[in-house]
Amino acid sequence: MKVVGVKQLKARLSEYVRLVKAGETILVTDRDEVVAELRPARRQRRVEESREDLLESLAEAGEVTRASVPKLDWTWRVKGLGLPAGTAERTLGEIRAERDPSTSTRQRSCARP
Repeated sequence: MKVVGVKQLKARLSEYVRLVKAGETILVTDRDEVVAELRPARRQRRVEESREDLLESLAEAGEVTRASVPKLDWTWRVKGLGLPAGTAERTLGEIRAERDPSTSTRQRSCARP
């Protein structure tokens, strides 16, 4: 990371833009106070980019790891926790009532039996 004053940045702007383009981050100072940061722009994804292209670009950037074996026809099935319907809603209502007693009546009237 380089530090450069405004006056020097103005005099050698092309040089610093090349450094940023190469991946360098540059802090800009004015009277020994950092006032700006020059860094490479984030690459914008194309809207028309397919899911496969997106995953490939993320893998190339090291942000995801692609599966070593193809998925084929398997699917993920969620079984849930086996709790009766409405359990989560009642629990959240109780927690909210403990946090804010003024809403406890309203929360209880909205909860399912």
